[in-house]
Amino acid sequence: MHFRLGMKEAVELKSAEDELVVRHVATANLPTKYGHFKIWAFENNRDGKEHVAIVAGDVQGKDDVLTRIHSECVTGDVFGSLKCDCGEQLERALAHINEVGEGIILYMRQEGRGIGLTNKVRAYSLQDQGMDTVEANNHLGFDDDLRDYSVAAEMLHILGVESIELLTNNPKKISGLRENGIKISERKPIRILANPFNSHYLNVKKNKSGHIL
Repeated sequence: MHFRLGMKEAVELKSAEDELVVRHVATANLPTKYGHFKIWAFENNRDGKEHVAIVAGDVQGKDDVLTRIHSECVTGDVFGSLKCDCGEQLERALAHINEVGEGIILYMRQEGRGIGLTNKVRAYSLQDQGMDTVEANNHLGFDDDLRDYSVAAEMLHILGVESIELLTNNPKKISGLRENGIKISERKPIRILANPFNSHYLNVKKNKSGHIL
């Protein structure tokens, strides 16, 4: 016997399938050169990527928890690229949170502002030819920034924070988190000195992408 779903039932089924589900799957101690943290691993059904939270202290039920949403940057975080300020921002955030004694870094696997590592390298190649970051992304058929903050927001809900102080220069992170139910009590800037390789990149961040530098 076969049953045919009506339009209402089909819409409800699709809605259930599309509903974001984020799960905390593992926690472990993480001693680092910046201090002692715990690492929380998460899975989700939105992008299928393994995002992690680096947590200092007890943040459950706390207000104004110092938090950074850091998008993966293999070139900057791992290889120390001077073309961006990502690696320095991550290091500065880890050190600052350890100094405060309590805080969170969500390390989100959204390489290249969401376009992926290979496309980021393609964008780098176009930048070598004279394009800026925004122009290179647009030339490849992408918007300036494709990152989504719904998974990050759900991770914060699972960690149990009541409100956060967001360590960022990017106002889009503020709006993206607030749209997903995160209370942000304050924005705290993260200051990195420019170098000859990233000064133009930082100017584009400020003038085209609205970063507060």
